[in-house]
Formats: sequence, C-alpha cells, structure tokens
Amino acid sequence: MAQARIGASDIAHQKWSILEQIIGLVAGAGPYAGMDLFAKILGQTQAVFDQDHLSVISLSAPSKLADRTQFLMGETTENPAYAIAAQLAQLERAGAAVAGIPCNTAHAPRIYDVISRELSSSGARIKFLHMIEEVASFMKRNYPEISRVGVLSTLGTYRSNLYPDILGAAGFELLAPPLDLREGAIHQAIYHPDYGIKSCGVATSRAREGLLQGAEALRKAGAEAVILGCTEIPIAISERRLGELVVIDPTLILARALIREAEPSKLRPWID
Repeated sequence: MAQARIGASDIAHQKWSILEQIIGLVAGAGPYAGMDLFAKILGQTQAVFDQDHLSVISLSAPSKLADRTQFLMGETTENPAYAIAAQLAQLERAGAAVAGIPCNTAHAPRIYDVISRELSSSGARIKFLHMIEEVASFMKRNYPEISRVGVLSTLGTYRSNLYPDILGAAGFELLAPPLDLREGAIHQAIYHPDYGIKSCGVATSRAREGLLQGAEALRKAGAEAVILGCTEIPIAISERRLGELVVIDPTLILARALIREAEPSKLRPWID
C-alpha cells in the first residue's frame, strides 16, 4: 500500500497547531455549566466555517469532584481543589495552554488558592483564569456607571464572601437578597432534587420563578446590576437585562476571557 505523502500545507498546519493556544475546560462542576461554557465559547468566537473555531479540550469528570458548596459549608471535609488541580494537569498534558472552570465556588480562596499551590508545586505551566476577577475587570471596563451590584448564588458562594471581597476591592457595593430567599427559593432553584437546575439540567418554571424573585428583591434594594453567581443560573436566566437590571453572566465573561487568551483576534466585539 502506498504511503500518503506529507505536503507543504500539512507541515504548515502542524506548525500552526504547535503554536496554537488550546483552551482547556474543567467541565464537570457541574456538567450542565460545562456544556454552557463550551457553547458560549463557540458563540463568542468570530467564525464563518467550522475550521475558524478554536481548539478546545473539555474534561468532564464530575464523579471526581466533591461538591464545592458542601465543602465551603462544612458538610464535607474533602477539598475539591486537589481533584481540580489534577484535571488541570490532565488538560495541560493533552495540550491545553489556558483553562477555566465554570464554577463560582471553585474560586473561593479555600479552594482556588490550593489549586494554585498544587499547580505551582508540580511545575504546571497552564494558565488558570480566575473567573471572579475576570468579572470585576469586565464590569469596570464595560459598566463604569454601575456602583451597586446584587448577587444571586448558592449559599456556599454567599458564605465565602467571594464577590464582596473581589468586587468590593474594585469599588462596587455588593448587595445580597434577604436571608430567607437565599436559603429558600434561590438555593433550591439550583439544588432541589425535583426542580433544581442541577438535577433537571433545564430551567424549570419553579426554579426560574425563585431566581427572578431574588433578582426583584435586589432591584428593590437598589441594585443596578445582578450577577448570576452560580453557573447553573444562566441556564434559567439568559436575558442580558431584567427590566432595569443589567444581567452579568460570569460564564459568558469566562468564555470571552478564554478566547482572549487563546486568540484575541477571534473574540467577537462586546455588544450589550
């Protein structure tokens, strides 16, 4: 059988592949949020043909990742940071140069700082983006007129003080819904076994209703924008605005940041 010959175009393609900054996704925290991030990377990439899209390696191994909210709330002692760091190392070995995880609680210092230490001690060179810091930079750049920001999230994100610490340092005033809404409608919209987004994978009417109730409470408290502070929430709230409220989607912001790092010329212009 005759062997296929390698032409000049094949060699050029191989060189380009070596130079390409491949995107890696830790996509199992949770799996539906991982799919949402992948879809948003596609949607925010300037492309006409299949071949115009960026290379993405998505690793979804949710059974290896302990629940981040349960860890932060003291319901489990297993820090998911070690498994996340191991999956980032897997992505790097597969060729990824820049990576992200679509999970807000994974960026809490008790988790994210351990991931960073694990990567550093192992000599990993993959660039791991901090989604919450990307949100702060995005808001300063695109919404400089906004000062009061509300957060919808799981109880783990609220208790970690993640958004107030990072966005507060950037000059924003952070607002939270009343405690009963946080513990009830909002948290259950994500975690309830019958109608929560994690279990259903879609926005049930009850889950969306609870989240919108939280957003309205934030608006009444004076919020000018609302951060969808759990990466399952954008599955239920896809609007860019809810009446007067600007909607901030961290998954979308992370998708744009990953494209920026991989190939900035491919990033679509931001349209509010």
